[in-house]
Amino acid sequence: MKYYPVCLDIRNRDCLVVGGGGVASRKVKTLLECGANVTVVSPAFSPEMEGMDNENLQLNRRPYAPSDVKGRFLVIGATDDEAENRKISRDAEDNNILCNIADLPDACNFILPSIVKRGDLLLAISTCGNSPAFAKHLRKTLEKEFGEEYTEFLRLMGGVRKKLLETRHAPEEHKPLFEALINQGLLAMVKEKKTTEINRLLYDTVGDILGDSCDYEKLMECE
Repeated sequence: MKYYPVCLDIRNRDCLVVGGGGVASRKVKTLLECGANVTVVSPAFSPEMEGMDNENLQLNRRPYAPSDVKGRFLVIGATDDEAENRKISRDAEDNNILCNIADLPDACNFILPSIVKRGDLLLAISTCGNSPAFAKHLRKTLEKEFGEEYTEFLRLMGGVRKKLLETRHAPEEHKPLFEALINQGLLAMVKEKKTTEINRLLYDTVGDILGDSCDYEKLMECE
């Protein structure tokens, strides 16, 4: 099986999770973090699921019905009943809906990779279903290599990019500026919290364009 890698924008999309246990709870949490509107259908819910407080979450305490998939952007089946999970898959397929079934790769039209997340940095690891254990091992290895400094680094780079765009600076001219920031060790400076050195590098690289905005603290506040 060869999968097509893709990152989905599910903000404000209607998604369905069938199941109320621990696996379903983890799926729901990730969907909500990505801005989806999530409906969960299950006869019972774990304490973790019931404790989730989110205006975009709706819990329906009842058995699954085929009509539940109607109008959904994405469906996840995470019950402890394989026959029901396969029925969910067939119902989603009949309606041309993206569907993932926990622990049943052959019943999915997409699979979920193991991920490492550091702010806006997202590393996805997949073995195409051949070895989830190895994907987990790689994730743990990468979590040690990619620390929280990447969260701060990307916030700073995003702030620089936003300010450059606000100055109507031609986008094609951005690449060498960002490459200079990276090649001159900005990430290491962020990790070591060398604010003075960061500001000096920013000024030398983009100071003539950003002017007074060329400041670490100001750029970190950009959204």
